[in-house]
Amino acid sequence: MMDKDDGDFLNSPVHKTVRFGGSVAKILAKYKRGDTHDFELLKHQLSDPDIKDAQIMNWLQELRNCVTELTKEFEQLVFIVLKIPWLGRSPAVIEVYLAFLANLVSAQTVYLRSCLSMVVSNFTPGRIIIREDDVDISDSDDENENLPRSFDLCHRALQIIARYVPSTSRFLIPILREKFPFINKSPKTLECYVHNLLRITVSFPVLRREILELVIEKMLKLDVSASRNSIEEAEENAAQQAEEMAVASREECLFSMDEDEDNEHVNPPTDDRSMANPVAERLDYLMVILLAYVKDICFVNDVLELTRTKELYKDLIAIFDKLILPTHASSHVQFVIFYLCSSKLGLAEAFLEHLWKKVQSPNNPPVIRQSAAGYIGSFLARAKFIPIVTVKACLDLLVLWVHQYIDSQDTGSKAFCDVMLHGPFYAACQAIFYTLVFRHRQMVDGNLRSGLAYLQKLNLERIVMCRLNPLKVCLPAVTNMFAAIMRKYQLVFCYTIIERNNRQQLSVVRSNAMGDCVIVQSNPLDTFFPFDPYLLKRSGTVIHGIYQVWEETDVIDTHGGKQHIKQGCRGGDEDDDFLRGETPKNDSMEGITPGSYDSHLRSPSSVGSPPIAFLQRPF
Repeated sequence: MMDKDDGDFLNSPVHKTVRFGGSVAKILAKYKRGDTHDFELLKHQLSDPDIKDAQIMNWLQELRNCVTELTKEFEQLVFIVLKIPWLGRSPAVIEVYLAFLANLVSAQTVYLRSCLSMVVSNFTPGRIIIREDDVDISDSDDENENLPRSFDLCHRALQIIARYVPSTSRFLIPILREKFPFINKSPKTLECYVHNLLRITVSFPVLRREILELVIEKMLKLDVSASRNSIEEAEENAAQQAEEMAVASREECLFSMDEDEDNEHVNPPTDDRSMANPVAERLDYLMVILLAYVKDICFVNDVLELTRTKELYKDLIAIFDKLILPTHASSHVQFVIFYLCSSKLGLAEAFLEHLWKKVQSPNNPPVIRQSAAGYIGSFLARAKFIPIVTVKACLDLLVLWVHQYIDSQDTGSKAFCDVMLHGPFYAACQAIFYTLVFRHRQMVDGNLRSGLAYLQKLNLERIVMCRLNPLKVCLPAVTNMFAAIMRKYQLVFCYTIIERNNRQQLSVVRSNAMGDCVIVQSNPLDTFFPFDPYLLKRSGTVIHGIYQVWEETDVIDTHGGKQHIKQGCRGGDEDDDFLRGETPKNDSMEGITPGSYDSHLRSPSSVGSPPIAFLQRPF
């Protein structure tokens, strides 16, 4: 039964109220004898939406006194009690209700799931009725100011139930999954539910991995539903409409006799953090919650708690393997790992090592190995917090593996361009090219001679010239920029191969289901750069400070028949359009003149202390 502390509030005298049907004990006894009249009357009174607080307290206290009689045959009555809107009642009613829940689950565990389901149902704003065109539309009460208090009471109820039923945690996950709102619900509804789910992980640490998995699974569904193109298109359309409205308002003011008064309404204040794409808007709210949760777990008073951070990393990396890595079209959810790794270099190195093991292992499906290689390249290129010494260590591993692969394949019967046969190899090559495109300046910055010596040591020419022909299947945007950089440093001349590949219309040999070689007229490498620019506005403020935007754009301008490289720089708020395919066409690339080695070099960034044994050091 319940503790003494839980019943102290019940010592005050109970108010007498008007009621019908006799005591609960007598009503239940009559019901067992076949007399259901008073039982039906009791159910009706408890279901009355206008029931008073004093009436509820009287009924609940009587129900507590005969809770051992509330077996499964009385489940209709119990379900009615569980539907009572107790959260909006007086503190006295709330305390009696919580005491009833404690007595019920301790005496009748058959109702445990129903009690938990009732509590979880209150993790979202209540329902209200909105009337539009004489039609009642149900929606969430997003503006309810009492939500924080209601949520506090719900979590208190869970803790009380768990105190009397230790196995509560085993029953929670199916209920949390069942009650998860549909992804088309309002952002506030989704935000409240996810907030409460993450809050449960504090009270029930044993459930953290499963709850995080549930949250990330639902967020991935939102993520893949809002493609990058649809988000960008929606933002462009919204910006154009806003501009048109602003122009129309200014023109209208020209004809206004009371300009001062009208100008107050020309540009009403708006939330410039809103996403025009409604799915992206919902995802943005959830990413804010998830990233804030990571910070709260990892930092206490702005000091990194290493043990807690490592435990969270283990949970997230397991979820990454199960859900995020196999998901090809996600654009934002994977940044939770990106953000976590920014808190300590050892975490970033552990993540890279984890990915590297997947790339190397032939036991993994090729699609997983290719995806892991894509994550390595994108992470090395985009993470500001990764020092150049770590980048070089990763490149050394990738390049060595690629050369070993060439040794084993470039002279055999499979020495031809076939993504079905050599997919992980091509993905690794593209990760190398992509990383060099973003990081080459840091490698030569400060000491050009040693930087060029390092790049020469990689023997990139052998990779480019091998019979497997990686330039043929890698993304053209990456291939063209890599070629320009290699020519700039006079390391590898790629354009002969690129032009030859173009003349062949990117024909690629693939193995069909029968094992025969066939020619296809497409680029079958399933290119994926998981850390492409972050598009969500609210949560993006957390990511921008640790994210490397594309700063060096090699754009070909043609003026009077002369072609040259125009060095540009983009800020964090500009479009990062490197991978949109807006790169020079190869017919223009032939006239490029290598730029000066010493011009446009950025100052070296803080790289921290190099790891003693990269990817083997404990974090």
